[in-house]
Amino acid sequence: MTTKNKKTLSQAIQERRATPSFDGASIPVEDLRQILDAGLHAPSGYNLQPWRFVVVQSVEQKKKLRGASYNQGKVEEASAVIVACGDTDGWRKDLDLILEKGRKGGMPESYAAQAQSSVLNYMSSFSSGQMQGWLNKQVMLAFTHMMLMAEVMGYDTAPMEGFEQDKVHEVLRLPLSYWVVALLAIGHVKGPDKFDGGRFEIGHTVFGEEFGKPLKL
Repeated sequence: MTTKNKKTLSQAIQERRATPSFDGASIPVEDLRQILDAGLHAPSGYNLQPWRFVVVQSVEQKKKLRGASYNQGKVEEASAVIVACGDTDGWRKDLDLILEKGRKGGMPESYAAQAQSSVLNYMSSFSSGQMQGWLNKQVMLAFTHMMLMAEVMGYDTAPMEGFEQDKVHEVLRLPLSYWVVALLAIGHVKGPDKFDGGRFEIGHTVFGEEFGKPLKL
């Protein structure tokens, strides 16, 4: 099945809705790869790229994942569900590899040496809660890249935070070091799309220079 009409990035941002129901049609492998690749190119603190993605497409596995997601039907209906996780130990395992890649890309040796020390000091100081908060920020950058890429390509999406951490771990057999951040359901809408909930005007949420002062545009 081919995708619907592609959108510009501006259209995707303006028109995207959290799709209430999907038709379940499969996603071509090359499209799924392009969506995932968008996530892999997201920025991250120290370029640590702590995200880990589990792509769920089989009927059986989507059914199990639905049971770990408060029985939300869209999990089972979606063409694919990307389970976006963060690895609390990723920085330990990947730092040397990241610095090696950086050197190949022109990273000065002095910068690499400083990063080796500063990353260790910074990341090792985190409590469990601080680590989860840090992972949430990093993973959601990649998550949003994938969501918008899917929308630009003509797919419909539903970002989901309604799931049970322990149950998702069990269904996907995730390592203990993984923290599940969000689920991204992708496919084509079935039936009417979700209503437009509206957004606040810029003056309601944006300030200039300091809190309370309107931004002059």
